Amino acid sequence: MNIVGLQIAESNSMEFGLYTLGDHLEHDLTGHKISEQQRMMEILDLAKLTEDAGMDVFGVGESHQEHFVATSTPVILGAIASVTQKIKLISASTVLSTSDPVRVYEDFSTVDLLSGGRAEIVSGRGSRYGSYELFGYDLKDYDELFEEKFDLLTRLNKEQSVTWSGRFRAPLQNTELFPKPMNGHIPIWRAVGEHYSSAIQAGRMGVPMHMAALYGASSVYARRVDAYRQVATESGHDAEKLPVAVATMVYIDKNSQTSMRDYFPYINNNFTKTRGTPFPKDHYAEGASIKNAMMVGSPQQIIEKILYQHELFGHNRFIAQIDSSGVPFRKVQEMIEMFATIVVPTVKKAIKK
Repeated sequence: MNIVGLQIAESNSMEFGLYTLGDHLEHDLTGHKISEQQRMMEILDLAKLTEDAGMDVFGVGESHQEHFVATSTPVILGAIASVTQKIKLISASTVLSTSDPVRVYEDFSTVDLLSGGRAEIVSGRGSRYGSYELFGYDLKDYDELFEEKFDLLTRLNKEQSVTWSGRFRAPLQNTELFPKPMNGHIPIWRAVGEHYSSAIQAGRMGVPMHMAALYGASSVYARRVDAYRQVATESGHDAEKLPVAVATMVYIDKNSQTSMRDYFPYINNNFTKTRGTPFPKDHYAEGASIKNAMMVGSPQQIIEKILYQHELFGHNRFIAQIDSSGVPFRKVQEMIEMFATIVVPTVKKAIKK
């Protein structure tokens, strides 16, 4: 299928990949914390390992606050472009509300050229709000900021010369941007998180949806996908040709008991440090169910969860964050091997039947 230059797996197949938010946390059990420079090098190594493992996509997020190093996604993706050859490079996601869409498009056009046409933009409002205060934006404008800027970003992607005006940026008059992306356009996804209305707006606009499904009942996320496709159809778009991506945290070990036991200190540390509240133990326990979106377990459990979600969502792309919360890189490497050699081929085979 081709949505403004987007080539992605059809419904009977699926793309797989990894993403990182650049978490920079000490291990809650040992208290050890690596340097920011070492963490950056881990991200480059993670991207190379993802490509070497035969996966399709690698993403880098953006977070402007303590405990994260990924504040400049295009710069990191540019570095990754120089050490990879084939893998698609996406933002996961760009906090468009506090960025200039013109600058974002220039940056990603540059990444696209450096990577030989592999760049994609995933645009979101930001689940963390550090960038709003940092760059002087008012959270009261949370929705309006994003909708206006996303409209401009998609216009820049479709039109050679853009005339545009809005509330939060100086107007453009017959403006043409340089450099041009390799194929004339960059695939642009809309990131959808906790806000149901965002899925509806993605459907109304007829743009690909990149959905975060971290924990809780998968059926809740299915309602967002259903609403997205329904509204897309009602708005005159071909919903069957609109890709859906699912992004979530994944922790894999040889058996479910070990996975559930070992991952909790990490995710609890993450929530405590970055959100100011521990991860609820009762919600964590529910993650053992196949119907729960939390991807923690043995390779077989992860396979069953992804296939269960595919029945609900019919999604085209699944990307996993396996380096979150201070998980040691040696463990990350082990999980990549299990994910790439057991989970991915088994899921792909099952979906093609």
